Amino acid sequence: MRRDFRWRRCGRGLRSPAGGRLGSTPASSGNTPHVAQVTARAPVGRSSSGVPGEPPAAARILPSDGTRGKGFLYSPAVPPRSHSLPDLPPPARAAMGELALALLALATLHGARASEPLENDSEPGKRGAAAKPWKAAPSLAELDLDTAGRGAEWTSWFNIDHPGGDGDHESLAAIRFYYRGRVCQRPVAIQARTTEWALPEEVGEVVHLSPKKGFHCLNKEQPQGKTCSNYHIRFLCPLEHIYWSHWSSWSPCSRSACGTSGIQTRARRCVNAKLVVALKELKCKGKAVERRPCSAGPCPESAWMEWGTWSPCTRSCGSAGTRVRRRSCRKAKKVPCSGSPTEVQKCPPSPCPACPEHTLQGTVTSASGAALPDAHIYLEGHPLVPLARSDALGRFVVTGLCEDDAANITAHREGFAPGLAPIISNGSGVAVAHVVLQRLEKPYMVLHPKAKVRVAGQEVTFCCKASGTPVPKKYSWYHNGTLLERKVHGYSSRLALKGLALEQAGTYHCKASSEAGAIKSAPAQLTVLAQGQQSCKSEPEPSLVELPSECPQDATGSRYYNVGRCPPAPCASSVGGRSECGADAGRCCGVRRMELRDIPCAGSSLPIKVVAECGCGPCAQPRVLVQGRVTAADTGEPLRFGQIFLGGRKVGFTGYKGSFTIEVPPDTQRLVARFVDRQQRFVDAVKVLPFNRRGGAVYQEVKMLRKKEPVELDGSRVNAIPLGEESGREPVGELVLPAGAFLRPSGEVFNGTVQASVTFLDPRDMATASAASSDLSFADADGDIVPLRTYGMFAVEFREQGSGAALQTGPVQVRMDAGQVWMPEHLQKMKLWSLNPETGLWEEEGILQPAEGSRRKREERTFLVGNLEIRERRLFNLDVPEDRRCFVKVRAYSNEKFNPYEQLEGVVISLINLEPQPGYPTNPRAWGRFDSVVTGPNGACLPAFCDGQRADAYSAYVTATLGGEELEAVASSPKLNPNAVGVSQPYLGKLGYRRSDHDDPDLKKTALQINVAKPDPNNVDETNGPVYPYRSLRECEQAPVSANHLRFYRVEVDKYEYNVVPFRESDLTSWTGDYLSWWPNPQEFRACFIKVQIEGPQEYMVRSRNVGGSHPRTRGQLYGLRDTRSVRDMLLENTSGACVEFKCSGMLFDQSLVDRTLVSIIPQGSCHRSAVNSLLRDYLSRHPPVADNNHTAAFSMLAPVDPLGHNYGIYTVTDQNPRLAKEIAIGRCFDGTSDGFSREMKAAAGTAVTFTCQERPPGRESFFQRLLTAPAEALDEIRREMGSSGMRGAPPDVMDFASGARAPGPTATRRTPSSRQRVGQGRGQL
Repeated sequence: MRRDFRWRRCGRGLRSPAGGRLGSTPASSGNTPHVAQVTARAPVGRSSSGVPGEPPAAARILPSDGTRGKGFLYSPAVPPRSHSLPDLPPPARAAMGELALALLALATLHGARASEPLENDSEPGKRGAAAKPWKAAPSLAELDLDTAGRGAEWTSWFNIDHPGGDGDHESLAAIRFYYRGRVCQRPVAIQARTTEWALPEEVGEVVHLSPKKGFHCLNKEQPQGKTCSNYHIRFLCPLEHIYWSHWSSWSPCSRSACGTSGIQTRARRCVNAKLVVALKELKCKGKAVERRPCSAGPCPESAWMEWGTWSPCTRSCGSAGTRVRRRSCRKAKKVPCSGSPTEVQKCPPSPCPACPEHTLQGTVTSASGAALPDAHIYLEGHPLVPLARSDALGRFVVTGLCEDDAANITAHREGFAPGLAPIISNGSGVAVAHVVLQRLEKPYMVLHPKAKVRVAGQEVTFCCKASGTPVPKKYSWYHNGTLLERKVHGYSSRLALKGLALEQAGTYHCKASSEAGAIKSAPAQLTVLAQGQQSCKSEPEPSLVELPSECPQDATGSRYYNVGRCPPAPCASSVGGRSECGADAGRCCGVRRMELRDIPCAGSSLPIKVVAECGCGPCAQPRVLVQGRVTAADTGEPLRFGQIFLGGRKVGFTGYKGSFTIEVPPDTQRLVARFVDRQQRFVDAVKVLPFNRRGGAVYQEVKMLRKKEPVELDGSRVNAIPLGEESGREPVGELVLPAGAFLRPSGEVFNGTVQASVTFLDPRDMATASAASSDLSFADADGDIVPLRTYGMFAVEFREQGSGAALQTGPVQVRMDAGQVWMPEHLQKMKLWSLNPETGLWEEEGILQPAEGSRRKREERTFLVGNLEIRERRLFNLDVPEDRRCFVKVRAYSNEKFNPYEQLEGVVISLINLEPQPGYPTNPRAWGRFDSVVTGPNGACLPAFCDGQRADAYSAYVTATLGGEELEAVASSPKLNPNAVGVSQPYLGKLGYRRSDHDDPDLKKTALQINVAKPDPNNVDETNGPVYPYRSLRECEQAPVSANHLRFYRVEVDKYEYNVVPFRESDLTSWTGDYLSWWPNPQEFRACFIKVQIEGPQEYMVRSRNVGGSHPRTRGQLYGLRDTRSVRDMLLENTSGACVEFKCSGMLFDQSLVDRTLVSIIPQGSCHRSAVNSLLRDYLSRHPPVADNNHTAAFSMLAPVDPLGHNYGIYTVTDQNPRLAKEIAIGRCFDGTSDGFSREMKAAAGTAVTFTCQERPPGRESFFQRLLTAPAEALDEIRREMGSSGMRGAPPDVMDFASGARAPGPTATRRTPSSRQRVGQGRGQL
């Protein structure tokens, strides 16, 4: 018997899940029962199955007693009622699918009234008297909880089992065992939800519910590829014991003849919920019998039945014939049906073998020219009756087909899109046709919709485009995840919205579909502004820069100054807002006006420019680049002059040292690059490269897997090739090639000697993770790109011995050792995949299933077996889709102070998922997946596998690099500091945070490892990061900096940079066009460094002061300061070196005149210049004007315009990313060469200037300190020391480190340019 599930209410009502009551009935409501039927789908209405309130067929909730239930609330034996749910406003109906179902039912009960008049009778006995309990023991399933005086109450949620083994089991007996007294003796209802708070039907799972037994979900009953989720349940317990039973069903109408009316009745009993005899003083209130009028309805009219099937055609071939179908009339009152009982239709003509002397000969091949067997041949425009099937060589013959110049044939083959070809005849009676079939390829989005800003009333156009085979023709558009009606909006691949309203703001995305699959675009944000609302506020946002150390602190003790910034938000288009795809002018919020301010610092004035006003203007268009190096994974050998492909288009070559630069095409969402070794030594590397959408270059190291040496196979025999022969380990599986499996492209079987190379990438070896291809993702049936967990990849190459011609194979067998799958739930989901090299997505080839039949004699293992054909694609994967997914929040900082405003953008964060050994989370068994994400202004969120039951089921190995430089993670030993790590306790302990040097201090400090423990939504300590549920990506991306996150930082020893015009090198959109900008061109960044050698017992700070030198608009004005601490040369005693950045000479931002920057190099301490590079001195003297260099405590020059090299001690690098340009230049400077790279200082190589510094006596202030505190006394002391040594006549040669100017003194005089002394011509002269 079908049972409905309802909530009924009277008295004080039901209680909430938290224990509070759900509501109460006003006194005026009386005892009239009010009913709300609650189903699991919202809004209430017809489901896809057509049954009111019935969930879709994909998800069913079944009572454990065998009856069928629905919804997430199960209360058995509740008969249907005649009361209908009153009309609700749309917001209330939308809420019915959420947790607030109970509250909505309560609100419905408050205002509902019976929909028809009722006539009440008393319980048999005394009319009008209160009914007494029945003496018979009642069935608890019959209790109507809403009729009790105090209602019922839900228990807390229980979860005692996790979905391992055959499913998830939450039995009532086990819950009572663990939680004695928490569940009443006889609960009357049960609820179930996943730990993600989803209903069973929302996740498409079949479950069993019973308030008597509990809950269970079986993996074998789930749809293909799914297993049971983790569920928690609760029970509904009565608070009193005397109840009315549920109303019985309405009796049949007393009059059954059509057109007449009668009476229906129903009854209920007063029952006791307790097992003991009911107390006689407790009685039910209300009536026991109801009556209502009824009718058998109007008498039906005559109507036609459904049409029957079509009869066979009167002609089997040749000219068109006819066919007939019939229908019958269902008569009423002997009135005939109007219309004809038969229908006649012409049959489409089909060819007759009327031309036996005519023959059609053809071939079917793939796009690469390989013969395709088993293709079915049809005649276009005729019924799909196969004419022939291609043989092993791709050939077919059709006889008796008359010649027709306009006829075409089609070929169909599994895994390929249908192909069409014309029939070509020469009049000889033999016609030919050649059909080329394209392999089915899932759609892939090549044009994504763009974010737009509009004013209400304007219009907007979104566009998307997908490629694939066949090309997708069907597009669907969604607004905030809701499908837009095609008939209303009339869209295709373009969506045009006119007369925009404020409520139309939100995200828009499209989905493209074909017979091969579907793909979704990235969402685009539409911002709709009210009339008069500004998208760019004129008042700048706060932005802090650090002032030099000599500048005084403010009242709060900070040396940070607010210079303001304009957020690079898009602005609304011009009036009207009309735009086509990609035709937006591109207006963004930016700097409209800046002000110059002076800050007093150590007796001098420091100029700084601050943003005074923001406004809309043209958007900055920085170039987006990916740079890096391609090397062999085993030896580090560079890939010299390898080919680089984006999609199917070749875009360039690698350099001699394997370096490459790729300019990212506009609107790219996913950059897929393929690197090909023309010498065929390496497996093609398909990489999904991360890039910074805000502009600049990202550095990436690409590793290529060396091909395995080929072995000789006999093509006429069965061959087996092991997959994954690691030392001391069993192979992961084997590739079995039957006799005659090798084929030439023509389809001819090759039985000779085959050179076979099968290269297996074994995830049990951690070193192979960097060489894996693609990012282990695929597009599911809904078009979402979702992750895979790999158990191994293999690349195959078969060639004929001697000629070297490439071979294909027919069906071959892949056998995988089930013992290598350590997660039992993966055994049922293991599949074979092949890589699409153009999209970087894996596409399903087949399913691996347990082997049938007996094992071989030597085998004690169980295998999973799958079949595939090796044709165009040569890279395959043993993977399972993994739905236990989370996101991990990571941030990178410029130093270990971890200031929120010193975060680094453009850092490549990489995460490798590990499967730890049982009980040893730091000892991984294998890696399963890897991902890389580039940090933005709010860090990065990396996808990772996670588990909510076992914290160490999956762990993650995380690294961070910037321009090839590895950043450091926060230390985990000797003591773990939650404040430094960025994660609070106790969640940090659950994650098991460890830095790579935790057990061995000699290891690198550049990686961290955590258990990816899925956060418990009921634990407040785990709801604030750094691990977020997969559905909480937005929360992860928008998390404040105060939320938990993992940290990396850049190790910089006393390095400081100051720009008069503020600029964040990690955000190229923050560039401002100004004459005093350090970087004059946002499209190209030129970094210049000078190498300084210091001879002294310690390390010293060296400053470069950069001012305008020759340009009339900037002469004498400060560009910026750079401070760098010298680095000790480990091979030279008392010697260190400093690579100091200075502003390069060249065109300023207006590109009109060259400015030669006046650069002053000033070491801090008691130092004097002892040598200058002779080549640099000669160059400066030959390119006047020459800077004044008559003070020995500093070195000044008008910076060269030419890019000098290491022979001059000047290092210049140009790149589209300022950080990368500086990293390369520093590496060359440390090495002292023009093309090398080193992180060990070689102070004596490639030096421009040398200073000799003396150590001050212990306890005595440095001259720099005395000059800042008492300049007059310090200068008197210098004069006394110089006078005693016979140098009183010379002016004091003292340089102020802070200002870069000559220190004032009583006898100091200003020199005229004609009286300046020149630097000596020989090295070592001053």
